[in-house]
Amino acid sequence: MRTPVILHVDMDAFFVSVERLYDPSLHGQPVIVGGRPNQRGVVAAASYEARRYGVHSAMPLTTAYRLCPQAVFLPLHRDRYVNASREIEAIFQRFSPQVEMVSVDEAYLNLTGTGQLLGDPLAAAHQLHQAVAEQTKLPCSIGISSSRLISKIASDQAKPNGILYVRPGGETAFLGPLPVGKIPGVGKKTEQRLRALGVVQIRDLLRAGRQALGKQLGSHGEALFEIAAGIRPADAEPVWGGEEAAKSLSHEETFAEDVQDARQLDRTLAELAQRVAGRLRQHGLFARTVTLKLRYANFQTLTRARTLPEATQLDGVLLQTARALLREHWDTRRKIRLLGLQASGLAEAAGQGNLLTAAADRKWSRALAAADSLRDRYGFRSVQLGATLGRARRSDRSTASIPPGRLRPSQ
Repeated sequence: MRTPVILHVDMDAFFVSVERLYDPSLHGQPVIVGGRPNQRGVVAAASYEARRYGVHSAMPLTTAYRLCPQAVFLPLHRDRYVNASREIEAIFQRFSPQVEMVSVDEAYLNLTGTGQLLGDPLAAAHQLHQAVAEQTKLPCSIGISSSRLISKIASDQAKPNGILYVRPGGETAFLGPLPVGKIPGVGKKTEQRLRALGVVQIRDLLRAGRQALGKQLGSHGEALFEIAAGIRPADAEPVWGGEEAAKSLSHEETFAEDVQDARQLDRTLAELAQRVAGRLRQHGLFARTVTLKLRYANFQTLTRARTLPEATQLDGVLLQTARALLREHWDTRRKIRLLGLQASGLAEAAGQGNLLTAAADRKWSRALAAADSLRDRYGFRSVQLGATLGRARRSDRSTASIPPGRLRPSQ
């Protein structure tokens, strides 16, 4: 049986790196992407220069400003990042027929059996690294191993702009001295519980023992022991797909000011539905469950889900479901700080469907596919559902709407 060869490619400070392509003067400066420093949002990305001051992703922008007031704060330009991601994915596809984009800036490549074509794993990774640098001018880090988990940890250790190969049999030696928090899925709370057992580094999991870890953390603790022992990455983890495959796709928006206007919330839901549906079509997936995330001004967060009779990738179905959830669960006396929309229960087929509406659904799907193509070429706002037009700048004449039943491309 051939030893699997899995690459994990992680773009370095991706949003910042893309912004520097548009403005080279940003090179060498601390840069924070996410919005203005006085806005209510969070940091989407921070350059390595800003990280030295303690700035990190998901930190409130106001906190980031206190830590690094000299930084350049930039708004999100999602279309730029999506276009760059598509360019990167096209490069990945030249190296492997099995590419899984887990986000706009992160992917797994299965290079098992490509040795005669690409050379040994390290040589192949260097070729890929060079191709990305030359064709996109963007830096990336690559981890190589026989499992997805080890490759992901390795790419993190290779940052910035490096390559790290963990050869088969070397997993335990590689993991041993690393902090236990380097294992994906081990958060701060789990770290605290492990510290009570004397576990600080990954090698300490072996000293703690499977039984003690299982008693403290259940099956998760036993899985951590197997990772430290080199069992789970090599033998128990699926080589491709399976439980590691994407389980949901989502988008959310934090408002600059708390919102109580139902029309503004509806326009936001419409944009979120379009973005999520577009990603479903991009990956050839259909969603069975729609989840609405609602955060009030006092940070109380509510999530409500609804299962659909048939899986879908249509913007309108997602939007209609999200609207119903908002109507049922929003306390209209309270202002909203954040709205989010998630599609889950993903499958590669929609199911039998409704025979009475099948023809109309196919026609609508073709129209939305055409809209996706226009967005790829001209940006997300080049084509919009009519409900979102209020979110576009009135001066943006390139924006078009899709009224029910027909597609009108941008003028």
